[in-house]
Amino acid sequence: MSTGSMAGRWGEVPRRALGRTGEMVSMVGLGGYHLGIPRSERTATKIVHAAVERGITFLDNSWDYHEGASEERMGNALKEGGLRDKVFLMTKIDGRTKRSAAKQLNQSLKRLRTDHVDLIQLHEVIRFEDADRSFDAGGAIEALVEARDAGKVRYIGFTGHKDPSVHLYMLEAARAHGFVFDAVQLPLNVMDAHFRSFEGRVLPTLVAEGVGVLGMKSMAAGKILAGATVTAVECLHYAMNLPTSVVITGIEKLELVEQAAEAAASFRPLSSDEVARLLAKTAVAAREGRHETFKTTSEHDSTAKHLEWLG
Repeated sequence: MSTGSMAGRWGEVPRRALGRTGEMVSMVGLGGYHLGIPRSERTATKIVHAAVERGITFLDNSWDYHEGASEERMGNALKEGGLRDKVFLMTKIDGRTKRSAAKQLNQSLKRLRTDHVDLIQLHEVIRFEDADRSFDAGGAIEALVEARDAGKVRYIGFTGHKDPSVHLYMLEAARAHGFVFDAVQLPLNVMDAHFRSFEGRVLPTLVAEGVGVLGMKSMAAGKILAGATVTAVECLHYAMNLPTSVVITGIEKLELVEQAAEAAASFRPLSSDEVARLLAKTAVAAREGRHETFKTTSEHDSTAKHLEWLG
């Protein structure tokens, strides 16, 4: 059951520590949402297998991605390749009540064809009340702690993309209830540094508290690349240069597996001058969050469109 024995490197992607957990995880992760994009499930299977072969063994997913199809595709791919013990498997649930969270977790386990996930995360913590509801009596945290005690999950975290203040409030709520998150997922990219910055406001707290840092939206689903000021590899390298445990990237084509693996294998710490040049190149394009629409619009807020998922 434990993935703690996965020491060193598998394939060509270096490993990093997942906060204080003692786990070593691939420094780049496979985003689960994009597995639901290819028309063919066979293509999705090939992507998972190629990623693991190249050393991308941190796998991201969510209960709500493509109405469960992303989890089903990932689960089938892992089963077919006999790969479950070679990966660090993470998924997310939307439920804020104990009942809804437990129900969604059990559905995810069935889809993923496993008896446990290595990391479960509360998905889309984008409202202040998400923290209050999750930590209330009968809230989602109770379900996740019980699942951890039962061996269904190993670590617990949360994700969000809207506002650094909400992340900080969630961490504050955890402290008030004597709870410690193992990992937190947040947007980290070359434009975030300029606008409503998770890097500036949340990242230092996570590092200080030994929380595993899961970077996401390094390219904002291509919107940052549309600004035509930075390349995909520069985006990945910038996020990898931060104190991230994993940089999760969307991969819907086989060639993007190579891009992600090669970016990780070729990464070297950036000098302060190199960071400054990247930030200077993106400063104008980053104004008002024009390329980070997950912060400034509701188009990425799936739980806002489906309040019933919250329970």
